[in-house]
Amino acid sequence: MKEKTIDYVLRATWIAVAKMYNEEAGRKGSTMATGFALLNIDPDKGTPSTSLGPKMGMEATSLSRTLRAMEDKGLITRERNPEDGRSVLIKLTKFGLEMRKFSKDVVLKFDEAVKQAVPEKDLDNFINVANTIMDLISNKKIYKPETTIK
Repeated sequence: MKEKTIDYVLRATWIAVAKMYNEEAGRKGSTMATGFALLNIDPDKGTPSTSLGPKMGMEATSLSRTLRAMEDKGLITRERNPEDGRSVLIKLTKFGLEMRKFSKDVVLKFDEAVKQAVPEKDLDNFINVANTIMDLISNKKIYKPETTIK
């Protein structure tokens, strides 16, 4: 292939972004996955564990591993949900709030650097293309589910 495919550009870009975030998180003994989780937990009320996975687009096993590591590091606590005794609320500790601020600052610095380097019109086009790709995927407009043959 002489031309790079859209898939290649997306994957290579995301790998570079993930590597950058992991390097920054590593300076504080953390990971990108932990930072992403911290940003998706409501800092005031906490977040039900059942809604955190879909919010982050993570599988339950990966999320469980991430939450266990976060609990071990003292970033979160798990409390019974007063509105639904069957579920658990994930709440940030004081340390978790500090690390959430660090994660937010890292994301905002990246955002600002990109906005400084890329014209607004180009960013708008990029976001429109990304939204179109997401729509094609989520509405199964590329690959239709096949019925299984028994």
